[in-house]
Amino acid sequence: MRIGELSRRTGVRTHQLRYYETQGLLEPVRGGNGYREYDEEAVTTVRQVRQLLAAGLSTEEIAFLLPCATGTGPDLEPCPELIDLLHERLQGLDDRIDALRSSRRALLGYLEVTKQKVA
Repeated sequence: MRIGELSRRTGVRTHQLRYYETQGLLEPVRGGNGYREYDEEAVTTVRQVRQLLAAGLSTEEIAFLLPCATGTGPDLEPCPELIDLLHERLQGLDDRIDALRSSRRALLGYLEVTKQKVA
């Protein structure tokens, strides 16, 4: 199938599909006319990529994990270093959440002090 059909079937814009290709997430073959040709498996791959992006993973991390992915969920098979990567990513998210909570507490304090001066 061509890129337009893949876009229609997955709901992903063609420029995003081209980006996935540059990141090594999709590997179309080129027809004699130079057009990208995708196999049926590309639909599953795009759905996997979208789910992994929604989980907060980068395209670089997804490229590493994609060989371990099966199904559109995707389900991840235990591949070398997979668990370490997911733990690292989760720790990064926890660190960002902690930083945001700290920022929120500080802003709330400023707001409360400022509101008291108005009253």
